[in-house]
Amino acid sequence: MFGLGSFETASGVTFPGIVVGDAVGDLRPRFGPAATTRGMLVEWDRSLELLHEIAAGGLDEAVPLADLRPLPPVQPIGQILCAGANYRRHVQEIVGTDGEQVAEARADAGEPFVFAVPASAMSGACDDIVLWGPGVEHDWELELAVVIGRRAQNVPRDRAMSCVAGYTMSNDISTRDVMSRADLPLTDFLMSKGRPGFLPTGPFLVPRDFIDDYRQLRISLAVNGQTMQDELVDDIIFGVDELVAYSSAVAELWPGDVLLTGSPGGNAGHHGNRWLRPGDEIAGEITYLGTMHSRCVAAPRKADAADPRPAAGGGLR
Repeated sequence: MFGLGSFETASGVTFPGIVVGDAVGDLRPRFGPAATTRGMLVEWDRSLELLHEIAAGGLDEAVPLADLRPLPPVQPIGQILCAGANYRRHVQEIVGTDGEQVAEARADAGEPFVFAVPASAMSGACDDIVLWGPGVEHDWELELAVVIGRRAQNVPRDRAMSCVAGYTMSNDISTRDVMSRADLPLTDFLMSKGRPGFLPTGPFLVPRDFIDDYRQLRISLAVNGQTMQDELVDDIIFGVDELVAYSSAVAELWPGDVLLTGSPGGNAGHHGNRWLRPGDEIAGEITYLGTMHSRCVAAPRKADAADPRPAAGGGLR
C-alpha cells in the first residue's frame, strides 16, 4: 500500500511525494520537475501504473514523513464539495427524538444534500487551526473524503466509482453559533465552514484500489486525548457512488476535486457543549489513511497577520 501527497520541507521546498510506510519519496525525478499531484490525477490511469512501479522498486532516497509538513494532498486545490446530514447517528443527534425516522426518510428520499466551500478553507493535516470569529462554538467533524480521478458530468451511479481516484480525510471545522442567519431563514455555510484553514485535509490520499470496502473504514477523532468520534463509515446514508453521481448531475467534476462524505456522530454539541478553544489538540485517524494532528489557536488581532507554522507528522498505516 502507498499514499500520494504534497509536502513541504523545512526550507520551504514543496514537492509531490509517494508515501510508503513512514517514508516519503520525491516524485519529481519520475514525473518531471514541474509535477503536481493534480497533474497526476488528470492522467490517473498512467500515473497509478507508474506509482505502483515506484513503490514496488523501493524508495532510493526517502525523507521521514515526520520531518515534512503535509500540504493538502491535491495541489493545486480544486473544487471542494461537502455532503451534509449523511450519517444516521449524526442526523439522530441533530434532530433528537424523531432522528431515526428522519434518517430513514432521508435514505428513502434518495436525494443527498451537497454544498461547496472555498479552496481557501483547505489546509494541511498538521496545520494549526485558527479559531476565527465571529462565533465561538467551534466544532469538529472528521470525514472520509473522496478524491476525483476522472472528469464526471451526469455520471450514472453504476459508473460513479470509476471516477474515484482515492480517499483521504478532512476535518470540517464548523462554527455552530453563526450557522443560522439572523436576517434570513437560511444556513450560512460560508461563514460557519468556509473560514481560512477550517478544512484540514490529508496527510495523503490512498488509491481506491487498496480499499476493498470503504464502508469498513473506521473514523476516530480525539480532543486532548478524549475520544469524541469513533464510528464505521457503514453508518453512511448515501454512499460514495450516490454522492458522486448526484454531484456530477449538478456540477462538473474534475480530477483533483474533493468530495467530503459527511460527518459521523459525536460532534461538540453532544459532548456537553464542549466546543474547541485555543490550545486544544485534535488527533484524527481513518483506517489506512494516516493521522492528522492539529492545534487550535486564537485568531490574530489583525486579519493580515502571518499564519502560524504547523507541526509535521502522520504516517501510513
